[in-house]
Amino acid sequence: MARVHNWQIGREMSYWYPESRPHRQFAAIFDINKCIACQTCTLACKTTWTSGKGQEYMLWNNVESKPYGFYPLAWDLKLLQMLGAQSWTKGAYTGQTIFESAPAGKRVLGWRPDETDYAYPNVGEDDCAGQIENGADLQVPHLAWFFYLARICNHCTYPACLASCPRGSIYKRPEDGIVLVDQSRCRGYRECVQACPYKKVFYNPMTGTSEKCIACFPKMEQGLQPQCFVNCIGKIRMAGWVSQPEDARPDNPIDYLVHVRKVALPLFPQFGLEPNVYYIPPIHAPMMFLQQMFGPGAEQAVRTYQSAPADPDLAGLLRLFGCTEKVIPRWKRVGDSIIGSREDGGEIVRVPMREPVYIRPAFDAKYQIARVNCP
Repeated sequence: MARVHNWQIGREMSYWYPESRPHRQFAAIFDINKCIACQTCTLACKTTWTSGKGQEYMLWNNVESKPYGFYPLAWDLKLLQMLGAQSWTKGAYTGQTIFESAPAGKRVLGWRPDETDYAYPNVGEDDCAGQIENGADLQVPHLAWFFYLARICNHCTYPACLASCPRGSIYKRPEDGIVLVDQSRCRGYRECVQACPYKKVFYNPMTGTSEKCIACFPKMEQGLQPQCFVNCIGKIRMAGWVSQPEDARPDNPIDYLVHVRKVALPLFPQFGLEPNVYYIPPIHAPMMFLQQMFGPGAEQAVRTYQSAPADPDLAGLLRLFGCTEKVIPRWKRVGDSIIGSREDGGEIVRVPMREPVYIRPAFDAKYQIARVNCP
């Protein structure tokens, strides 16, 4: 195995191929605090890409309730149990990744879901952790809590699906880092289904091949964000390009939130895949749960997010989420406006820091009529 650097776990690790990073890396940030689990993203993806025969159970995008929601069933709990103890010391992961802990004869530590594991896409929906007896006041973190976790393929820097494929059918595009399955080479061995820790590779029994999220690359090639992003009514998502920490640019919105402010974190970084979908953790959930899910930076990320009302740059950038269908490579704040722009500086969108509020008198003197809010 090759030795590669994984900045998310703060050390080198073993991987089945030498480090080969793309020209630029597709990335995304999801603000969990704004998700309402309307599943519009799920439907947008489903109706675009997986409405065919053999794709009935495929959800390239799904939204599940944590801590009791999963798709497929217990996808994360099973692997966490298999991986054993996970520990961090001064920002570096000291446990084993799923590549380093692979059993003999396997390239990746993983498991393959049964058909029944895909039978409960809404399991645990809105189920709270904890109970309230005899009443309680509202506090943060909440005594009883849950939050919504939207998930797509992470288009990992070190994909487990790619490492496990005996046919070399899965590849990472050098121009944008998007991970794809070559349907002409795939023979449906399902090693990728077993290896992907996020269970975002699916087997199509009609075609006998594996399929997965393609990050809507035909749209990304035109500078447009994927379907699940532009249809998100909660405006929780932003797509773009992430740099290595040493190359981070503050005027790149993804870099700013991931590297500069460190408010957006990868999902289960201890698995070792260097995933490229980042999450702003929920502020109302127990910290130990968030640290297991998002790593040791979760507490600082929550504090940073909570400071946004007094931080015009951070608050302003968060307002750019969902404001245009175009990918925003650059951004800046000018006074009370946030501007998203192209690489050449051309303006794409301008958003006010605060929405203007107009309060009309209750009585319209011109028409001599009282205004009411009822339609």
